Amino acid sequence: QVQLVESGGGLVQPGGSLRLSCAASGFTFSAYAMNWYRQTPGKERELVASIGTGGKAYYLSSVKGRFTISRDNAKKTVNLQMNSLQPEDTAVYYCKVYTGRDYWGQGTQVTVSS
Repeated sequence: QVQLVESGGGLVQPGGSLRLSCAASGFTFSAYAMNWYRQTPGKERELVASIGTGGKAYYLSSVKGRFTISRDNAKKTVNLQMNSLQPEDTAVYYCKVYTGRDYWGQGTQVTVSS
């Protein structure tokens, strides 16, 4: 079965960096686009970044230039490098894949605070 396991969240000061990773299993990883979403209390999940099978990336406008999504098909992982973090980036970050239906990871908390 499809499994997505996020890691790398934590507490960081404004201006700091974090690297999130999502380990995937149960499907042909290289054949699907991978996505990072985030959610704060009372708000809907928003797409932060996605990466296609060929490596083409999409970014939410507010993170463009600060976040970088990458994938390693051999390791079946998708990463999100987050630099110049700001308090408004505080959220639970989720990995998602659509293989005919959506599959989500359990999420990892990112808190940006001084």
